[in-house]
Amino acid sequence: MALILCIETGTDICSVGVVRDGELISLRESDAGKDHAKKVAVFVDELLSETGIAPSDIDAVAVGEGPGSYTGLRIGVSFAKGLCYGLSKPLIAISSLKALAAVAIEDYKAGIIDIENWENSLLCPMIDARRMEVYLQLFNSDAKPLSDVTAEIITEQSLNEWRKNSSKNLVVFGSGAAKCADILGATLLNVTPSVRGMAQLAEEKFANRQFADTAYFEPFYLKEFVVTTSKKKLF
Repeated sequence: MALILCIETGTDICSVGVVRDGELISLRESDAGKDHAKKVAVFVDELLSETGIAPSDIDAVAVGEGPGSYTGLRIGVSFAKGLCYGLSKPLIAISSLKALAAVAIEDYKAGIIDIENWENSLLCPMIDARRMEVYLQLFNSDAKPLSDVTAEIITEQSLNEWRKNSSKNLVVFGSGAAKCADILGATLLNVTPSVRGMAQLAEEKFANRQFADTAYFEPFYLKEFVVTTSKKKLF
């Protein structure tokens, strides 16, 4: 049983929530993008004021570990680590793709999304990288991981092993899914990253004392950050 502050900033969506005993009790989200550094602190302050929770009452801080946007992940993780240091609270790292799969399952159970034969679906959350590349992982309809997290450049041959040898319906969702659905012949769902998917995962990790090392924890970038030279002439 715990009171956990959850933060997810790995995509264009900035999502912050307070979770009590595995249930989300308050939420702030924005899809404005690229402004997480300003929003995350404001959202945390608003949530604590709204719920009447003092910062010292929080038992842990959970953060989406990635993969995702390099800058977005650094903002969320840096803020979460700062809170943990300041409050002397443990840090919990949650897979952003697993949390996204959890959001899809929650939306299905709530009737927000409608798909036939859900139990026979192969869930594939996708987070946009760039061009035709995405970060992805496969899950069954109960959020059990079926593959490792990978960075894939999507073509008609992508995921062939799963698509040819499985009778399951491939379902894609997340920020990288729209550009891939037709190529893969997959069902596209409107499911977006949210700390809603972190609630139960964070509670389970807290109960099992599965904490990240606050001093040394780094986001799961999956790929090295690439710095490119601007083609604009400054002088």
